[in-house]
Amino acid sequence: MPKTLFITGASTGIGAATARAAVKAGWNVGLMARSADKLDTLTAELGEAALALPGDATDLAAQQDAVRRTVDRFGTLDAAFANAGTGLDKPGTEGGDPEEWRKLIDLNVMGVLYTARAALPELRKTRGHLLLTGSAAGRNHIKGSIYSASKWFVHGYAGNMSEEMRDWGGRCTLISPGMVDTPFFDEAKPDKLKPEDIAGAVIFALTQDPRTEVREVHVMPTG
Repeated sequence: MPKTLFITGASTGIGAATARAAVKAGWNVGLMARSADKLDTLTAELGEAALALPGDATDLAAQQDAVRRTVDRFGTLDAAFANAGTGLDKPGTEGGDPEEWRKLIDLNVMGVLYTARAALPELRKTRGHLLLTGSAAGRNHIKGSIYSASKWFVHGYAGNMSEEMRDWGGRCTLISPGMVDTPFFDEAKPDKLKPEDIAGAVIFALTQDPRTEVREVHVMPTG
C-alpha cells in the first residue's frame, strides 16, 4: 500500500513542490493550506493521490480534523511535514508590530506544535516520520530578527522530537533551507534555491532505510 504524507503550507512554494515530488515517488498526500482555490488546482494536477484540506494551521482542531480526513481517505499516516510559516513586514523589536509578532508565533511556533500534536498518534502506529521546516535563519544570529528567533525554536524542537520519537522507532528531520525563491518573498530570487531543491531534501530524508534517521538536511544556494 502506498505511504501517506500530510503537509501544511501545501498550496505553494516548498509545500506544493514537496507534494509533487512525493506523488511522483509513489506517496499519497494530504494537503493543508488556507488557500482552497490553490489547493484545488494542485490536487487536480496530482489526481487521486492527493486530498485537498483547506484550513488554518494555527487552529489545532483544524489540523486534527485534516489528519483524520487524511487517514480516512488513505488508510494510514506515515509522515507529516510541518511546513507552514510566515515572516514579518516590520523587522526588529522597537520598530516591529506586536500584532504581527503574535501572528508569526501562532504559525511558526504553535502551528508546528499543532502538526506534531495532531500527527503523532497516527505516526506511532506506523513508526512514522515528522519533518519540520526550519531555516538558515534558525542557525545564525541575525540582528533583531524575531523571525530568526522563531526558527531557532523549530531547530531546537526538532532535536527534542528526535529524542522522543526514537523511543518508539519514529524519526524526526529538520529541513533547513537558505533563501528559496518562493512567494514568501515579495520579489523573485532567481539566483537562489528553488522549491524543488527543498522537496528533494524531504524525499531524501523520507526514503532512507528505517534504521537511519537523518536529523537535519541543511541546504544553501551556491550563489
